[in-house]
Amino acid sequence: MGKKKILLTSEEFDALKEKAAKAEEYYDRLLRLQADFDNFKKRLEKEKIEFIKFANEEIIIEILRVLDDFERAVEAGKKKHDFEILYKGVEMIWNDMKDFLEKKGLKEIDAKGKPFNPHEHEAMMQEENTEHPENHVIEEFQKGYTLNGRVIRPSRVKVSKQPQQPQAQEQEQEQQNTEEHNQKEGQNG
Repeated sequence: MGKKKILLTSEEFDALKEKAAKAEEYYDRLLRLQADFDNFKKRLEKEKIEFIKFANEEIIIEILRVLDDFERAVEAGKKKHDFEILYKGVEMIWNDMKDFLEKKGLKEIDAKGKPFNPHEHEAMMQEENTEHPENHVIEEFQKGYTLNGRVIRPSRVKVSKQPQQPQAQEQEQEQQNTEEHNQKEGQNG
C-alpha cells in the first residue's frame, strides 16, 4: 500500500498549518509550565525541610531561658546551702515553665472526680468505691495534657466501680453450687 494523496484547498492548508503552529506553541507552554511546577515543588520541599529544622527554635530559646534559671538556682543553693532559697527558685522556674507552655497551647486535663473518658483518660485500675459515682476518676497517677485541643498524653487514672451487692453475690454462689451439683449428678448417673 502506498501513501494516499489528499488534495486540500489553499485555505484548508493554511488553516491546518495555523493549527499545527498553535499546537506546537501550546506544547512548548505545557513543557515550560511543567518545568516551573517541578521547580516550585523542589523549592517547596526545601522550604518545608528548613521550616521543620528551625520550627522549634522559639521553643528552644524559651527552654534555654528556663535552663539558665535552673543553673542560677543550683548555684545559689550550692553557695548558701539554704533549702528554702533553692525551693523558692525551683518553684518560680516551674511556674514560668507552666506559663510558657500554656501560652503555647498546652493545657492540663482535669481528671479527678470527673466521669471516665477514654479519649482523655487511660484507666490503670478500678476500685470498688461507694464514695464516688461509678465510672468516675478517683485518683490520678499521671497528669494528662492537650495541645491546642488535641490530647497528646492521656491522664493515667484509677476509676471507681460500685461494689457488688450481697444479693448478687449470693445469687452467683447459688448458681455456682447448682452447676457443681448438676455436674456431680451427671457423673453419678
